[in-house]
Amino acid sequence: MSRTTHQVDLAIIGSGSGNSIPDERFDDRSIAIFEESTYGGTCLNVGCIPTKMFVYAAEVAEKVSEAGRYGVDATLNGVDWPAIVGRVFGRIDPISAGGREYRVDRCPNITVFESHVEFDGRDAATGRYRLVTADAEVLAIEVVLAAGSRSIIPPDIASGAAPFHTSDDVMRLPELPARITIVGGGYIAAEFAHVFGSLGSEVTLVVRGPALLRHHDEEVSRRFTELARKKWNVRLDTEVTATSTLADGTVRLGLDDGTTLDTDALLVATGRKPNGDRLNLGSVGIHLDEHGAVTCDVHGRTQAERIWTLGDVSSPYQLKHVANHEQRVVQANLVKGWDADDLESFDHRYVPSAVFTHPQIATVGLTEAQARDAGTRVTVKVQEYGDVAYGWAMEDTTGFCKIVADADTGLIVGAHIMGPQAPTVIQPVIQALSFGQTAREVARGQYWIHPGMPEVLENALLGLEFD
Repeated sequence: MSRTTHQVDLAIIGSGSGNSIPDERFDDRSIAIFEESTYGGTCLNVGCIPTKMFVYAAEVAEKVSEAGRYGVDATLNGVDWPAIVGRVFGRIDPISAGGREYRVDRCPNITVFESHVEFDGRDAATGRYRLVTADAEVLAIEVVLAAGSRSIIPPDIASGAAPFHTSDDVMRLPELPARITIVGGGYIAAEFAHVFGSLGSEVTLVVRGPALLRHHDEEVSRRFTELARKKWNVRLDTEVTATSTLADGTVRLGLDDGTTLDTDALLVATGRKPNGDRLNLGSVGIHLDEHGAVTCDVHGRTQAERIWTLGDVSSPYQLKHVANHEQRVVQANLVKGWDADDLESFDHRYVPSAVFTHPQIATVGLTEAQARDAGTRVTVKVQEYGDVAYGWAMEDTTGFCKIVADADTGLIVGAHIMGPQAPTVIQPVIQALSFGQTAREVARGQYWIHPGMPEVLENALLGLEFD
């Protein structure tokens, strides 16, 4: 089949954070945007935003279920799963469609290609990069790789006989499963366990390792695993070796301990991998690291001249706020030019993250073990939520705030919070790390509203012991 040929100044592969690059400064450039999936990328369509809308519904259900602790007589009579799905995607889908329509209908300098694209070296006549789809060839002077990532599927599940879901489609199930088994022990598994468990499903987690959230601080991982085992059926140190489907539609999992596990839905949440291996980057001399990520410098420049990269396809942090930061850096550098002396740089010094499970978890900086391994003489304080006034009001018995600081300099090196609104409570520490404030300056250099939830952080900072 013959392909149409287009010449553009800039090609952007991916419509997530990459879609935010063209603003009024790019009006004089011809641009191609390639998106083979739903327009708007992972965060908007299948990631951060819809999952947190489901999480909020789960939080409401959880509060009703726990109302008796506060002397409130309330009963959770059930949930309307189709209504929850409709509320979420009734808002998300129009935003995605609107973003696409805006680029197609109102940006005359931008052409959207809705198909898979790969590099095919350079065009000999023009020296431009050749990008090919099933029906088009685009010759671009400059390219931004913003192709994102995809779910990792263990081979024994991928080759099995049973259907499975990933975070891409599990939120669109037509009905709430009575039983759901989640394979994985990271943040995606923890969030969906909370969603389905709080809304009424019987949840089983099959975890390859000895604990959940193993990349977090040991205190967080240990305490969360203990809580999870009280709420859900958690199978640690276990792997799925085979899958099959019974006559009634039940999914049967074969496990490596010789047992079987029956479930109504199977969710695979074993991590994500960058999409760089799907772009034929070798044809233009771009390398992937040992994790499959595109390699680049601090300005977002790859090994291939005038090819930039950002987000999950190259970043060590698969987080939307990091992708947005990298997008702003690459956007500024595109305006300045490849060889400019004053290029902007990525700032990955203090990247925070959160897990919207129950209880919520937030972290920034080094774990205690990492700080000790780095040779830091540390001082540590763990402050329980239940020991401050608002924690009392909430009858909280599980939340805590852990601060790790340098005993010599007084600087905070890490913070790890598990409890209500942890992603909000941690923000002052993110600011302190970013601007070099000591623990004492943060604790005593400002007012802390009493009785507010952030007092758990204030008391943790005050509890650190320095010489």
